[in-house]
Amino acid sequence: MKYGEKIVTEFDLEKDLEIWPNNHEKNYVIKVTLPEFSCLCPRSGYPDFATIYIEYTPDKWVVELKAVKLYINSFRDKYISHENSANEIYDVLYNKLQPKYMKLVADYNPRGNVHTVIEIDSTKF
Repeated sequence: MKYGEKIVTEFDLEKDLEIWPNNHEKNYVIKVTLPEFSCLCPRSGYPDFATIYIEYTPDKWVVELKAVKLYINSFRDKYISHENSANEIYDVLYNKLQPKYMKLVADYNPRGNVHTVIEIDSTKF
């Protein structure tokens, strides 16, 4: 197994999703784009690809970017639906960071003439 495969396969959400203290009291927005998300369709096993957009206003914590990349890459061999993957990513980051605001958009590449976009926004619920 190559080192990148090993890191992603052994990714431990509790240990490896590293968060850091936010050193700033003012409100600001962090935007992260992850254009290479992939997972596997739980019905067919076909790969699904998406661009994940994360936007948040931190309170006490920010997430380390390499940790986000590894977390997102850990989905590549996981059988999970579009809805479940978007909600899992949102819930994990929201619960870890407890931000003032968070929005996640999962824009899946079309497959079989269907294009799915899932948006979760902390201000709409």
